[in-house]
Formats: sequence, structure tokens, C-alpha cells
Amino acid sequence: MRATLRWAHSDLRAHRGEALFLVLATAGIVASLLLATALFGYATNPWQRVFTQSHGAHVWLHTARSAETERLAGLDGVESVTAAYLVESATVVSRGTRATVELRGTPSPPTVGRPLLTAGRWLDAGEPDGVVLENRLARALLAEPGDTLALPGTGRTLSVVGIADGAEPRYGPGEQPGLVWAHPSAVHEPGGRVVGLRLTDPDDTDYAVQRAVTVLGAGVVGEVSTWQQARAEAQGDNRLLGQVLGLFGLGALIAAGLAVHGAIGTRIRGHLRDISVLKAIGFTPAQVVRIFLLQHVAYAVLGAVAAVALTEGLGARIPGRPGDAVGVWQGLPAHTVAMFAVPVGAVLFIGAVTGLAAWRAGRVPPVPVPRPAAVPGGGLTAVARGALGLRLPPALVLGWHRAFTRRPRTFATVGRLALPLLLIVVAMSAWTTIDRFHNRPEELGLPAALTVRPDSTLNDRGTRELLAREPGIAAVYPGVEVAALVPGQTATIALRGLGTREAPYPFALAEGRGADGPDEAVAGQGLLDLLDVRVGDWVRMTVGDQPQILHIVGRSIEPENAGRVISTSLDTLHENDPNLSPTFYQLRLDPGADPRHVATALSAAAHGHLDVHPVTNPADGLSSMRAVIVGLICVLALIGLIELLSAIGGTIREGERDLLALKAIGLSPRQITAITVTSTSCTALAAAATATALALPLSNWLINTQGHSSGIGAGIARTPSPLLLLLFITSAALGAAALSTLPATRASHRRLADTLTAVA
Repeated sequence: MRATLRWAHSDLRAHRGEALFLVLATAGIVASLLLATALFGYATNPWQRVFTQSHGAHVWLHTARSAETERLAGLDGVESVTAAYLVESATVVSRGTRATVELRGTPSPPTVGRPLLTAGRWLDAGEPDGVVLENRLARALLAEPGDTLALPGTGRTLSVVGIADGAEPRYGPGEQPGLVWAHPSAVHEPGGRVVGLRLTDPDDTDYAVQRAVTVLGAGVVGEVSTWQQARAEAQGDNRLLGQVLGLFGLGALIAAGLAVHGAIGTRIRGHLRDISVLKAIGFTPAQVVRIFLLQHVAYAVLGAVAAVALTEGLGARIPGRPGDAVGVWQGLPAHTVAMFAVPVGAVLFIGAVTGLAAWRAGRVPPVPVPRPAAVPGGGLTAVARGALGLRLPPALVLGWHRAFTRRPRTFATVGRLALPLLLIVVAMSAWTTIDRFHNRPEELGLPAALTVRPDSTLNDRGTRELLAREPGIAAVYPGVEVAALVPGQTATIALRGLGTREAPYPFALAEGRGADGPDEAVAGQGLLDLLDVRVGDWVRMTVGDQPQILHIVGRSIEPENAGRVISTSLDTLHENDPNLSPTFYQLRLDPGADPRHVATALSAAAHGHLDVHPVTNPADGLSSMRAVIVGLICVLALIGLIELLSAIGGTIREGERDLLALKAIGLSPRQITAITVTSTSCTALAAAATATALALPLSNWLINTQGHSSGIGAGIARTPSPLLLLLFITSAALGAAALSTLPATRASHRRLADTLTAVA
């Protein structure tokens, strides 16, 4: 054992940098996998906890007041039914912030879908104007218990007495109204009722919805929301962050394992004589294997322990959602198991790869086998001879020749180095896609910057005149959005009329064409998947008791409502319902106009009669992903550095045989150094070019697949600019040249006796 430790210590002193990089890379890999686990837990568990503790309803139905909701209790699979609560759509204002809300008349604390109070108290019959706000709505309004909410245009006020969490879809400005629990007496103008169903088998949700709509009648059902939609909305971008970290973490783990395998293989080839001596003095093959195995497993354990300590101690302090996720995850039951299983799995994988490489060391014979007099395939190729005949610098020609002489070994080196570089290019593509969402939202389905919703005192003409007077507005697109029942009556989708035939809305189309004619529409990917239809099909849906038949002529990139949106012109919807009028307006601003300034000016000019919100950009929730991408690139760069150092060491050792010959033909030490530098640079250049060529289609596929699964749809992926890719490839080659210069210089100045010893 003492001899084993002395060998490991000697090897560590000779390869300190490589050992440090391996420890840091392992720490980064394990930390990314732990953060991915935390984000997955954070995405699902908080909502699941609220749903379980509140005894949440699996289905919520918004119906007309005439609906006979008591009949729902007799349906098969329905465990319990809530009371039919009166609801009213309203707009509230607090501290200058407006929000669209749903006032729900709740006479007593419900047993199904019970709100979980986080601040304040529940409603009191002695305070009829008291309300309880859903948590996200309260944060948007900056409201706390004791604050007063105003209802513009009515002269009414409501007093906030509590804030609660609920398992229903949460408030989203311009997308989802906030939930306000109030006394029935506070619901002055009810527009319908809402009833919740708790099912015995949640997997039968679609069937239960279909049965409920059939019993009540499609004409009285306005909107349906399910627990799956609420869970998906609650998970939001946290699940995406977890997927990114998990994917890159696993990819980095594989790359690190291959880098360790290559490093050990290179080291074995450089220490064949030493290994033979160890066997000659009594070391068994198992002991030789154990030397390499224990050494590299120790590096992996050190990195894994460091990652666990940092994640546990400082993870909750990371800014943004990763830090919040770690803070919540540390209180979950599965936290301890994950903190043990993830690092152990990473160490075992690195140990397995190390064992495969170290096994070769155990097979080295005790008596050194003389090296072959000539390397197979080592003679100059016709291309190399022709290049020398053209008087190209010998160092460049011989360096290129050395890099690609041993084809199997060269391909293996290029492949190992290309893997981390490939993942870096994929990460760069993800960054570019997020930037495109921010800088060019019109290309990704967000041409408008502001959404305006007038109150009941403003008609269409008055609203248009008010918007026309405001500078900075380039175009106004009137719109209306209603909930429509899909065929089979298992869910509701968003049917949207936007723009007119004279001034069509500029949808971002990924497939097909725009909706220019009567009854034509474009649909999001989520709707196509839900209905199992394609572009070119006709679909039928029901709005109240009115059927609407539309021809899907294009697929739009739709970032809202999980892509379950079908959009047509306002004229088409008006033909089916002449009494239909716009309920909101999408505003496209002039280039350079500040949305916040325009929104403030509109609110002031309308004297509180307009509810102005910026259009929600999906990339706003991905700002924390930039820091994640930077961290991943650093980890992958460390892995690439490990492989590059191994390649440099192997190139120098293989060049020792040629050193005497190169000096004999008159090459100077500087030229010999240039041969090694050129060889290493060519290897890095080939790896970077290969990685880039493979990463571009791979990143497009990954990003578009994620867009498809989220409902936004394929067609959102963007690749880095050619200039950035060229800079990346050039940087890889120049970095390899810089790293190899010093060791190559030392090797070219070796003494004659050392060179003869290496060749012998």
C-alpha cells in the first residue's frame, strides 16, 4: 500500500493542473445535477403540497347561472362537488397597479379547493367588503392585509383581510384573471357560476369533463380548467431550467468520463517502462489497476464532496429561482436521498470509466516490449510530400502530418475533445434563442408590446380615438378572446379574433400561410396536438351554444396558453356573432418607443378607464438561465481543458522518437516546437469544426422539440451567428496552440541523453 501511495503522490506532483481541473469539473457536474434535481422538485412539489392540503378540485367548470350543477354529484367517478359559487369579472386597483380579477362569492370556507392562508384571516360575516387574495395576485398588486382595493368606475372598495395559496391557475397579467374570494354580497353583477369536481381517479379527467359537459349542456359551460393545466402553469420555467441542467450535467459527466479515460490511456503509454518495472518487482496486475483507480476516484470523491458542501451551504443564496428552488428542496423528504444518490452515481460512473482504462495498465507485460522501428502509417503522405515540394514551412507540414498519422488514436482524441465543445455550442444556441425572444419578439409570436383593456365606460370608437392620439403607437389591433369547447367536450381552448382583414394581425408563422379569407385561422402547436389535427384541416368548436367552424391554414408560434389557441380575424368572429365587440387591443409600438412610457401616458390620458399591461414575454422568466448557461460553459471548458492537456502530453511523448531525426535534418528547436504546436492546433481545430457541424442541427432539434412539447411549437430555435461560430473555432485552435507552446518548447530543448533514453 505504501508503494501505491508513493506512486500516486509522485503522479499527482507531475500532473497537478490536470488533477485540479478534474476535481473542479467533477464539482461542477455534480452541482449542476443537484441543481437540476432541486428545480424538478421545486417545480412539482410546492403545487402538489398546496393541492393535497387544500383538498383541491381536479376540474373547475365556469357555467351560466341557469346550469343545474347539482346533477354533477351523481356522475360516476366524481368523489365530491363544491358549491356553485357566483363569480363576477372586475378590475381592481392598488397602489397604482391594475389587475383583472374574478370575484368569487364564497359564503364559508370550502371543503374542496380550500384556500391555504399565508397571511391575515378568512372572511368575516361582519365585514361584507372583506376579501382574500390569491398569493400571486397579492404580489402583483403589492397588497397586504389591511389594504384597500378600488374598483374603477363603480365607486366601490374592497378591504384585503387575507392572502392565500390555491391550486387553481394563478394570476397572469393580460392572460389569467386573479382569484379573489369574497362574500356573496360583494358580487354585485354575477356573470355566472363556478363549480369544482374532485375525482376518484385523476387520470379520468378528460372523461369526467366530457360527462359533466354532456349532463349540463354545452350551451351553459363557458370554460373548463383542469388540475393538469394548473400544475403545468405552476411548474412554469422551473421544469425547463431543471431539464437544461440535467441534460448538460449528464452530457458533461459523459464528457468527463471520456476525458479521464483518455488521460489515463495517455499516461499509460508514457509510463510503460515504469509499469513494467513495478510488475518486475512484484506488483500484481490488480495492484497496478488499483493505483490508477484509487487515484482518480479520489479526485472524483473530492469534487463530489465539494459540490455537495457548496450546494447545501450556499445553494439557497444563489440569486433567482435556482436559489429559491434549493431553499424549498432542502425541506422536502427526498432531499437527503438525492444529496447522497447524485454524487455517488457520478463517482461510480467516473470510477467505472477509470477502471476500463486502468485495466490496460494491468495488461502491460513485466518485460518492456521494444517499440516498433517504424510507426504504421507514419511515412509522409503524398499530400505532405507535395506540400514540402511547394516550399511550405516544414513545421506546418510535419505538424499536420503528425496530427493525423495515427488515425484511430487521432479520431478518438478528436471525438473526446469534440463532445464538450459540442455541448458548448448547444449552450450558445440556447443563449441566442433567449436573446432573440428579448430583442426580436415579433419573430417569435410577440409583435405587440402592450395590451389595452377598456372598462365598460369606453366603447370601441372611444378607445380607438384615445389610442390614435398617443404618439409612439405604430398599429392598433382590436381583439376578442373567448373560451371554446373542443370536439368531444373534454377541454376548452382560447378562440381569439385579432385584427381585421384590412389590417391583419402579423402572426409569426412557422408553417402554412396567414388567415386571409373567411373562416380561415391559424393555430398554435398545443391546439394541433390537443385536437390531433394538422394544417389544412377543418375544426369545429362551440362557444356557448354557437358552433364555430374554422379552416386551419397555418401554424403560428404561440407562446400563450400553452399553445392551445386558435386565432382568426375579428371579422370572422363578427360574422358568427354580430353583437361581438373588441374587449382588448394589441399595440405595436414605433421602433425605439419605450413601452413603460407609452403605458404610463395612456393610463394618464384615459383617467383610469384603460387597463394597460406589457405583453408577457416567455424569455422574461428565463433570465436566470443565462447564469446557468455561463456556469455550464465553464464546466465544459474545464473538461475540454483536461482532454486537451492529455492530447498535448501524448503528442509530445510520441514526438520524442522523431526528435533526433528532426535535429539531424537541421530543424531548430523553434521549428520542432512549432511542429508540436501545429499538431495540437490541428487536432483542436478538427474537434471544434466537428463539434460545430454536429451541434447546430442537434441544438435546433433540442430547442424545437422543447418548443413543441411546451405548446409554443417548433421554429423558435436560433443558432449563433457565423462570426461567433468562427470566433469559437478560432479560439479553440489558438487556445490549444497557447497551451502547448511551453511544454513543446521544453521538449525541444531536451538533452541528447534524455532523448536517447526515451527512444530506447
